Amino acid sequence: MNANKTRRESRGAQVSAKRLRDIAFLVYPEFQIQDLSGPLSAFDIADRRAGGGTYRCHVVSMDGGNIVSTSGMEVVTRKIRATPYDTLIVMGGLGSHDPSQMPSISAYVSAYLSPAVLRGTRRIASVCTGAFILAAAGLLDDRPATTHWQHAIRLQRMFPRVKVDGDRIYTRDGDIWTSAGITAGIDLALAMIEDDVGTAIAQQTARTLVVYYRRPGGQSQFSAMADLEPESDRIRTVLAYMREHLGETLSTEKLAAVACLSPRQFGRAFLAETGETPAKAVERLRVEIARPRVERGGEPIERIAQSVGFIDPERMRRAFVRLLGHPPQSIRRMAV
Repeated sequence: MNANKTRRESRGAQVSAKRLRDIAFLVYPEFQIQDLSGPLSAFDIADRRAGGGTYRCHVVSMDGGNIVSTSGMEVVTRKIRATPYDTLIVMGGLGSHDPSQMPSISAYVSAYLSPAVLRGTRRIASVCTGAFILAAAGLLDDRPATTHWQHAIRLQRMFPRVKVDGDRIYTRDGDIWTSAGITAGIDLALAMIEDDVGTAIAQQTARTLVVYYRRPGGQSQFSAMADLEPESDRIRTVLAYMREHLGETLSTEKLAAVACLSPRQFGRAFLAETGETPAKAVERLRVEIARPRVERGGEPIERIAQSVGFIDPERMRRAFVRLLGHPPQSIRRMAV
């Protein structure tokens, strides 16, 4: 019965692959070239793996012509058309949150997405800071969304109606998709491909791209807490204290005392400035410190877990899976 089910699913995937889907990638001055190249390659490879006639990719801009990326590389674009595409994906880049450019780009997106186009466009998505453009166009109001972790707090402040989750690789809310930066755009594309033509084509695409098939959208971006720059000295002091005392019990009460705030005030302030709860931040720092030691080998996993404050290996294993998608033993094997 399982074999029959597999054959039926395979036939269904082949039939669905015959439907041609127009995928439009919207770029603008100062877009990130890798935000474009990763997802574009995924759809192109998937089309070939499915035997052609599945995807037709379009690189578009507001007015067409050559568009210069942040790297200085130019891409040739067509003017975005007035009729719907199957999928519209807005790229990230400096231009997406540059005050001098974002209003005109988001206004154009808003104007393009007329009721008729919205009804005809099956999916609208963003890669990395492309979420700023969708948010400015009002498409993310009251929806969950993500972006690169470094920009999540700013996105939330600029657009308070958006339910920003800066700790996800990608989000999906009905026909609206958002993803974190660069490689997360590939994860988003693979998820779309799986939805369209089945797991087999998506897996073949991932193997061709030499990427994991596939990181779940809810997996953490594994942001480097060390790179965070909170606004207040109090929260900076707490982060420094965390790094220096990871082997100790770091309760909210203890960290609040370091910040000279009540636990409730501290929790709100820490979340507002870092996008993390104190407990998640501590866990993330411990994983960041433990990971290179796990990869180097030579130290027992149990010793590493205790030294960075996980108490026991099982807690570290759960944290690694949650943040990295793999347990410590797998991380060690992959590093060899």
